[in-house]
Amino acid sequence: MKLPQLPLREAASHKGDYGRALLIGGSAGMTGAIGLAGMGALRGGAGLVTLGVPAACQQVVAAYEPSYMTWALTADSQGRLDLPALDLIKQRQADFNCWACGPGLGRSAALVKLVAWLYENIEQPLILDADAIYALGQREEALAAPAGPRILTPHPGEFQYLKSAGDRAAADQRSREADETLASELAQTYQVVIVLKGHRTLVTDGQQSFRNDTGNPGMATGGSGDVLTGLITALVCQGLDILSAACLGVHVHGRAGDLAALQLGQVGMIASDLVQFLPAAMDEQARQT
Repeated sequence: MKLPQLPLREAASHKGDYGRALLIGGSAGMTGAIGLAGMGALRGGAGLVTLGVPAACQQVVAAYEPSYMTWALTADSQGRLDLPALDLIKQRQADFNCWACGPGLGRSAALVKLVAWLYENIEQPLILDADAIYALGQREEALAAPAGPRILTPHPGEFQYLKSAGDRAAADQRSREADETLASELAQTYQVVIVLKGHRTLVTDGQQSFRNDTGNPGMATGGSGDVLTGLITALVCQGLDILSAACLGVHVHGRAGDLAALQLGQVGMIASDLVQFLPAAMDEQARQT
């Protein structure tokens, strides 16, 4: 499929025209993941970015970047979001154009319930990554009942949880080819977009597929996927449908990695380098229209 493009920005536009993003995640010891996702959303062009994080982590997350807002949510004794956080989330269901959940989230029984509720009740587009994919994989009934457009962005290890939910027999198949075939089948069955990350990342909705040709091994470092989650969220905020946002997101994300590698080399690249090169990759892509 042809790579989609963002529409040109109007001269008289303002931040509200480019969407309000909410990214939920973070936990004690994993605050960097949600911070990177937030920075990816900012560099991806979202007008307003809010990070919903455990109250105990709010100050740490806020210190990473002054351009996003933070929202303190109820936490458990281990510094993870707890189920009472849903009471706060429910009050702001209409405040955001696109939601994301997962970076640095952690795992608990309460988080399985929280992610399932988001999946089954939030009508706006929702991107799930990392531990949110684990949580969703524990609730097959939730996977079958999305309340709105959904993008799932697993790496091969996380995809095992979706495989187990969708097809118990397929869970033991480990080849990339088998995973890609099943990703397309699951996307069509559950009416979602799946971004199966890795070398030549596959994006599929079960009807159309896009295989990415940007990126390099230097991106095989912690936090790269969190930046991608934020970037895709920002593209949805700016009006792209979920398949278009996922395709453009993985392409630009990989191109940012290529630009970073040209200047820094691959071995020492870190995820925040991708954030720094996203504007150049976005501008390069816009100039190809």
